[in-house]
Amino acid sequence: MTTENADTDDWVRRLSSSGPERDDAIAELTQLLVRGLSRSMANRYGNLVQPEDVVQDALLKILDSLETFAGRSRFTTWAMTIATRVAISEMRRKRYQDVSLDSITSDDNLSLDIATDPSTPGETQIDRANVLSTLQELIQTELSAKQREAIQALLGGLPVEEIARRTGSNRNAVYKLIHDARVRLKSGLERAGVIAEDFNAIFA
Repeated sequence: MTTENADTDDWVRRLSSSGPERDDAIAELTQLLVRGLSRSMANRYGNLVQPEDVVQDALLKILDSLETFAGRSRFTTWAMTIATRVAISEMRRKRYQDVSLDSITSDDNLSLDIATDPSTPGETQIDRANVLSTLQELIQTELSAKQREAIQALLGGLPVEEIARRTGSNRNAVYKLIHDARVRLKSGLERAGVIAEDFNAIFA
């Protein structure tokens, strides 16, 4: 077993344990994520969110998703990717809270990100840019108008409750739209050779 694999296994084991060992692992991961986000988010969207606040939400996602970690990257890279995705979503939400739904969901303004650790190799960044290009095409060709509006609003940073309010719908109906849209997009991306981990990085 390589040192990298051993390190990853240790993170998963510690975070899956209980008692002081788990508490220590969470504290260590919290510090790591706060440092990483402080660097990567410093100049993005005008510092609308504090890394400490984002990390609390990100930790919940990370702990809930431990069993889905595929080991294709270092555990800390995977965790930072989730934290960055949460930060992007929160900053978008604050940035667009006073912006109309039409302007967010306009095809001209559709801008997507796949959250990555700042240390991700350049070739991986290129691969993920190709994923985004494919995703943008699928949003236009595979989704109904209502699904497209919901998924673009979600990717634009609006929470489900706000999408429901602005569209005169309800939360359950919007969840159903987004769920069905995700199924269609995931199927289309899989046909294009995109793996589940990249899809999850977009919608984390």
